Amino acid sequence: MVGWLAGSCGEPRKEGGLLGGVEYPEGVRDDGLPAVLSDPARLASLEASGMVGSAPEQVFDDLTRLAVSVTGAAISAITFVGGARTYWKSVPHLPYGGSEQWQNGVGESFCYFAVGANGPFIVEDAAKDPRTAGHQGIGPWGVGSWAGFPIVTTDGHAIGTMCVIDANPRQWKPQELETLATLARAVSNEINLRISLSTAQSALATANAALSVSQDLARSLQESLLPPVLRPVPGMDASARYLAATGDVEVVGDFYDLFNARGPWWTAVMGDVCGKGLEAAKVTALARYTLRADAGDHLSPAEVLDRLNSAMRAQRAPRFLTAVQATFRTTPAGAAGRLCLAGHPPALIRRADGRVQQTGLPGTLLGVMPTVSLSDVRFRLAPGDLLFLYTDGACEARPDPSKPLPHRPIFDEEALAEALADTRGMDAADTNAHIAEVLAGHHGGWASDDTALLSLRVPPRP
Repeated sequence: MVGWLAGSCGEPRKEGGLLGGVEYPEGVRDDGLPAVLSDPARLASLEASGMVGSAPEQVFDDLTRLAVSVTGAAISAITFVGGARTYWKSVPHLPYGGSEQWQNGVGESFCYFAVGANGPFIVEDAAKDPRTAGHQGIGPWGVGSWAGFPIVTTDGHAIGTMCVIDANPRQWKPQELETLATLARAVSNEINLRISLSTAQSALATANAALSVSQDLARSLQESLLPPVLRPVPGMDASARYLAATGDVEVVGDFYDLFNARGPWWTAVMGDVCGKGLEAAKVTALARYTLRADAGDHLSPAEVLDRLNSAMRAQRAPRFLTAVQATFRTTPAGAAGRLCLAGHPPALIRRADGRVQQTGLPGTLLGVMPTVSLSDVRFRLAPGDLLFLYTDGACEARPDPSKPLPHRPIFDEEALAEALADTRGMDAADTNAHIAEVLAGHHGGWASDDTALLSLRVPPRP
């Protein structure tokens, strides 16, 4: 292996502008490798990632080990591809030998294929596949079969590859490739978050108006951790609202998401990360992409939240969080599903007649204990019913203590249920707007905590 690392790239095979029978959108260089490898914008994105020459990290090793576990492949690797060299970030089966050893010529492995095409590159028999037959990377890596997906920045540049390698030819299963694609997206999300955080930190360090700049960047990052719009759910009226705290702005951990888990099943999730700042933002990003990655495989919210707890523990998340997750599908009679609480306030169901009911069993918050107690509760929504999820800012509102306002108690869960009952007949958006108005009236325009609201309503029958 060491001798191979010290070798040159060799003479690439060219044929009519193709390399190994693969055509690249940006064409090929004079040496036959994909032209996009030398694209200045792509190389700038790679540099901004901070991955070139960096040492292994557990957050990436966890993902490559997971890829091996899921696919049964012999090797999994995360690499970052420059113009002339490929830099290894996670290759758990090899001992780390320093940045000079953990790299090779860009043409000496398959990683550039996925980067050059900015898409998946799947090989079931490397020795016989015309795209890879005779490739110089087959022997050193022991490649019988290979599957990889690009690591892509938010501006669309492929800067690396998440791949698995088996010593023997094999037919990759669709679910294996789907999982590998999900893991590649998880790596991309981690890298993009780091780029965003690095950009924010640089801006803060050089800004003349440090307070003003920190507020703008913090709020922008907060918004980037929330979906800009909710994806429409067939047969469901959905709306979300985020209410920022008053005063100095810091990145906080309130988040929500609504997405298709698989087939007819949808997942709504809301969470509240303890604390504020960039550490809270990191945990928020970890929670969102872990939940999205696992929700399609497990329709039990308790199972998904248990897996999030394991991921947070494995990656030594610096903050704990509470969460509520509902997985449901619409039916001719309305909607039905299961809901789980992980240290989070109970969900509320507003029936069509205005009655409000709590739902969900108390469960353990996530990221602290190795074993958590979580339970699914089934729920049903009839036409006109609404499921309401919220963070604790909605049930802990209090007036500004610095102003001589009449004494008012904390706006607690009972007050929130009463306010929700007053929304009888309102759609999801109007329900959230009414709750926001009631909260503002109670605290007098001074919000002590950020608040997230998510309403899911089955429209009434005509």
